[in-house]
Amino acid sequence: MKHKKSFFKGALFGALVVLSGISAVSCSLGKAGNAAEAGGADSDKMELLNALIDEYYTGEVDEEKLEEGIYKGYIEGLEDPYSAYYDEDETAKMTEMTTGEFGGIGVVVTQDKETQTTRVLQVYEDSPADNAGIKEGDIFYKIEGEDITGQDINAVVKKIKGEIGTTVQLTMLRGDSREEKEFAVKRDTIVEQTVESKMTEEGIGYIRITEFASVTYDQYKEAIDSLEEQGMERLIVDLRNNPGGNLKTVCQILDLMLPEGLIVYTEDKNGEKEEYTSDAEHVFEKPLVVLMNGNSASASEIFGGAIQDYGTGQIVGTQSYGKGLVQQIFDLQDGTSVKLTIAEYFTPKGRNINGTGIAPDVEIEYVYDENNPDRDNQLEKAIETVKNI
Repeated sequence: MKHKKSFFKGALFGALVVLSGISAVSCSLGKAGNAAEAGGADSDKMELLNALIDEYYTGEVDEEKLEEGIYKGYIEGLEDPYSAYYDEDETAKMTEMTTGEFGGIGVVVTQDKETQTTRVLQVYEDSPADNAGIKEGDIFYKIEGEDITGQDINAVVKKIKGEIGTTVQLTMLRGDSREEKEFAVKRDTIVEQTVESKMTEEGIGYIRITEFASVTYDQYKEAIDSLEEQGMERLIVDLRNNPGGNLKTVCQILDLMLPEGLIVYTEDKNGEKEEYTSDAEHVFEKPLVVLMNGNSASASEIFGGAIQDYGTGQIVGTQSYGKGLVQQIFDLQDGTSVKLTIAEYFTPKGRNINGTGIAPDVEIEYVYDENNPDRDNQLEKAIETVKNI
């Protein structure tokens, strides 16, 4: 896979962004008043607002949050839903999401809406949690001696994660008897599992991609190679509810699937184009179906749009989200960052799907089956479709 003009290397699609490899934007602003002046705000009005807050506001004032609010509001003034200012915590979270690696113990958690208990949904194999003896179904009771019952799941996850090499003390509840189990788990680098695969009926391989992070290419390559070794004759790639991710990653994956040619191209405000192409080394020539829905966005739409344009597979499901814009993150050199929309992208045939999305070749809405909650009628249609290709 190759692309022309390297100045777009930092461009990303969807909710995920890359902070490395991007020219830094120097923006050293201290006080709120200075921030307002830098943004072109009326300094007299800012002084008046500060005076009113000092004189009349009855709540506590967090100067740091007040200043951050100026930056956030300034970018919100663009009225672009995809441009945003990120504080230090948000920037760190973005970096983690983009790379797919973080300091943690290796569990996927879920929270019961009624009881507000946080339960282990999955334990990564050979992870610190796995090696410590934590099991699927265990309930988080205390973290570092603090009862976290009823706390928001994001707050719980933040407590579980931490600096690599540090130890977190966990009290878990196990089984119907709610037996208390104590664990001292040493955090390590956790690689997020963004790809899952299995062989279904009659030689049909199934790969689900939850997002396009930096780690996704290797996981996808491993999955497709494993399915090939198992005798895969057809393939279904499930991109439902995939919000997007890294442009480079989705292009690397498509390079395994497409014949030589254009994968996607972007165009900036000055009309400058950048092309991403596939080579002839790998071409997937077996029957292929891509599952998509209204939550399949951005990089997912690049994948589906390219497959559809080349005619190498069919799209099954519902209309995709319709995000054909490119964002780039700029490091502001103080732990914060700003994400700006910098370009549009186009499918190999020149389609701009922003606001419209990818129309499926075979349309089918998901229908929940009360008598059989595990039934997936969209996947059933995908299997039926790929058999007939």
